[in-house]
Amino acid sequence: MAGLKHIEQCVGAYMAARYKNPVEAGIGNNPDAALQIRVTRGIPVRAVDIRPCVLPAAGITFFRDDIFEPDLSHYTGADAIYAIRPAEEMIPPLIALAERIDCDLVVYHLGFEGYGDGGEVVDCGVPLHYYRRRT
Repeated sequence: MAGLKHIEQCVGAYMAARYKNPVEAGIGNNPDAALQIRVTRGIPVRAVDIRPCVLPAAGITFFRDDIFEPDLSHYTGADAIYAIRPAEEMIPPLIALAERIDCDLVVYHLGFEGYGDGGEVVDCGVPLHYYRRRT
């Protein structure tokens, strides 16, 4: 479990240092990165998942959404969408969503996973893949 917390702390700190309006896709019941963003910079985070999630109320707004048929109102004004360990089939619709709303898409994969050419990889203590940069 300590490894998972390290991942979320690294992702959360990285996102908090670079973005003012992030959305976490596929948050599940793991709000640690979103909480890190909120605690580090006081930035409110929107989170989406296809299933209902129980999240702390501390600056995280949750929406049920299907990224294969997204409700764009949940992403309005986002400067980044990020996902931690998403299923590989989620990457193409996340790329399409990021293109539609013109934001960055940042993904942390398990070490053996990736999509396409892997995008631009940056190291924030863990490898992050940029599959899209906003214009």
